[in-house]
Amino acid sequence: MSTVAQKRFSDEFTAALDRYVRVTTTRGNVIVGRLLAYNASDLSLWLADVKVENERTLHRLFVAGHEVSTIEIEESGPDLQKLYERINRLFPNMAKYYREAGVIVVMDRIKIGKDGVIEGSGPAAERLQKLYEEWLREEK
Repeated sequence: MSTVAQKRFSDEFTAALDRYVRVTTTRGNVIVGRLLAYNASDLSLWLADVKVENERTLHRLFVAGHEVSTIEIEESGPDLQKLYERINRLFPNMAKYYREAGVIVVMDRIKIGKDGVIEGSGPAAERLQKLYEEWLREEK
């Protein structure tokens, strides 16, 4: 596989971290849980807050890569690109959007994710949180 294709594959998998996924196993079992970690070499997965098909709930579950048939993203989260563009108008050339991590960094110290400001404080962070809340209302 080419280096570009490997990078894209890794970026897509990384973007799924901390999101809910539906895993179908080679035996036909369906498992839904939050993707905590993965092993890129064999596609083994660590899931949290897991629901197994028979409605059994588990705190953590390891799924061996050879057991994985399909992985579907259940929760994609909001598209932060539009929020990034709005922030960039307010803080020109002071924001960076890291799509694969799902984070916007403003002034190299304030981080905004799918749930709002996740790191940083002060007047700028408060203003960004208000901007996030306005944007979220408009998106819904």
